[in-house]
Amino acid sequence: CSSDLTSLEAYSRPRVNGINAININEGDQLLEASLTTGSSEIVMALRSGRAIRFNESTVRPMGRTATGVRGVTLAHDKDEVVGMIAIDSPEATVLVVSEKGYGKRTDIDDYRVTNRGGKGVKTINVTEKTGALVAIKNVTDADDLMIINKSGIVIRIVVSELRVMGRATQGVRLITLKGNDEIASVAKIEHEDEEAEDAEVAAEDTTTDQPKEDNNSATEEKTDDN
Repeated sequence: CSSDLTSLEAYSRPRVNGINAININEGDQLLEASLTTGSSEIVMALRSGRAIRFNESTVRPMGRTATGVRGVTLAHDKDEVVGMIAIDSPEATVLVVSEKGYGKRTDIDDYRVTNRGGKGVKTINVTEKTGALVAIKNVTDADDLMIINKSGIVIRIVVSELRVMGRATQGVRLITLKGNDEIASVAKIEHEDEEAEDAEVAAEDTTTDQPKEDNNSATEEKTDDN
């Protein structure tokens, strides 16, 4: 649950086997890395359904081998950070997804700025119905969302069709899961209109259906002329 701010110049001399980005304490692991501007708004989300917002200026620049500073305090021993986003655009909204397929969009302004290292605020109402929080993304109406569950089913969702709602709600069902299935991964991708996709498919089908030249007939005609 720590965070580290390092200048990009520190990574200007990479090695074949890579270089250290952060010193990892025992029982911890690197979860997320993001390019920031120096004044980005950072949001870290917890499995328990809470999130903290702070400005990156509160994290002083450190070397690559530093352990970093505490970004957020976990709610309990089994809690853990599930993701981090860096927001620079006022159009961006915070999207969170729970392990049982629920999710929602919320304005970044609904997350008050606090000191890093705190417990944060509720970002989704975690219940037995929703399951724990598993992902956080910064999205706009120009994005789509790809969700894959552990059974291998994938769904693509147009972000603009998800209404922006309050921070402490449980959200809406994004995907229907069967049995004990859960969300495995969530990714943000660029939006593409269905009309454009259909046009591409039609063009490919037209190319495939074009008749091939009959080389044998052409050879026979030439032979007859001689």
